[in-house]
Amino acid sequence: MYLLKNKVRRLILKLNTNKVRNDIIDLSEILGNWKLLIKRNLISGIFKGIGIGIGFTIITAIIVYLLQKIVRLNIPVIGDYLLDIINIVERKR
Repeated sequence: MYLLKNKVRRLILKLNTNKVRNDIIDLSEILGNWKLLIKRNLISGIFKGIGIGIGFTIITAIIVYLLQKIVRLNIPVIGDYLLDIINIVERKR
């Protein structure tokens, strides 16, 4: 049992060493090629922006939907306040 654990430990250490070595090689290739670095960062930024836009839209739609449900419950103070907010949002559309 001890030999098996020791063998697994050495194998994991070897895999980790190879992974770190490959990461360093990949990083040096990217930093050496500034066009590739700009291209990757540009594409990454575009997709992050799209993701933020989609996420913000979905969360806003959920919040507006929940607010409309609360207004329909006819809670006196909260309902009037939320109705004003919903009317403002719908006018801006």
